[in-house]
Amino acid sequence: MQVEKTTLEQFLSTHLRKDLHQSGLHSITLQISKAVVSIAKMTSKGALAGVLGSLESQNVQGETQKKLDVLADEAFINALKQAGCVLGLASEENEQPLFLSTQGSDHGYLAVFDPLDGSSNIDVNVSVGSIFSVYAAPRERPASLQDFLRPGLEQLLAGYAVYGPATMLVISFGQGTHGFTLDPESARFFLTHPSMRVSEQSAEFAINTSNERFWEPPIHRYIDECKKGKTGGRAKDFNMRWVASMVADVHRILMRGGVFMYPRDTRDPSKPGRLRLMYEAKPMAMIIEQAGGLASTGRERLLELVPNNIHQRVPVVLGSKDEVERIGEYHADYDQEKA
Repeated sequence: MQVEKTTLEQFLSTHLRKDLHQSGLHSITLQISKAVVSIAKMTSKGALAGVLGSLESQNVQGETQKKLDVLADEAFINALKQAGCVLGLASEENEQPLFLSTQGSDHGYLAVFDPLDGSSNIDVNVSVGSIFSVYAAPRERPASLQDFLRPGLEQLLAGYAVYGPATMLVISFGQGTHGFTLDPESARFFLTHPSMRVSEQSAEFAINTSNERFWEPPIHRYIDECKKGKTGGRAKDFNMRWVASMVADVHRILMRGGVFMYPRDTRDPSKPGRLRLMYEAKPMAMIIEQAGGLASTGRERLLELVPNNIHQRVPVVLGSKDEVERIGEYHADYDQEKA
């Protein structure tokens, strides 16, 4: 006999307290799930929906926007407006936050999101995703830009959606990491991966080796060890994987272990990292740490960093505990030698 699976709605009712504060997170999560369903439909139809290709416009990052970038951004904004308790939104696609209300609230929220991560993969039918997180808004006064600039430890909700062979929604409220799979027939999410855990050890790593000439020595040291495999000091073989979508790469690591690296490099001194702290690094750091992994810049814990602007970029190293700790030790050794 088939066991009836828990729906997202049932999970939220069980895991969130019955008070006004938690009911707001309940509503926001359901609205995000609706945005994810909408984006999943567009990505699954691809060229049939006329969503492939690029626009003539660029986002605030100076990146050429894909059609689906804009449509996904609109889906998130429209869905979060419907939650009724979101007072401000910050997106990768927009230079400034959007404030939905000038009034303070006892239980208002601020949402931050990357509506479509890995959009360079859209036109070649490779997995893409969405990343999001939620913070409490200030009480009894209007929210401001400064209210978004908070450490990741203050996130009330973090998560991502991956649009692959199946669409999955992975979320954390700070009490573990849980995965839900979309049933396309009913357009509902069902709990399929409760209490997900990252393996402490792994033999996989994800990094863009085309940037190797720009890496710092600690990353060279780590990757060289991995490439030497059984003939090197670590005496085991490693595999490299790289999808060029943070969501896809991190999801694989969450499912079977490994380490994801987009480290500091020397290409552009004004950009010590490539990934955005607010709506890429911090949500993924919470997801990974709540699953037993670690997330750092190589030198600092990602969840403790206080942003200086909503589009700040940082180095990212996250995944299996033992591997992230090793990379951190290599950075510490290098910095001591330099000093």
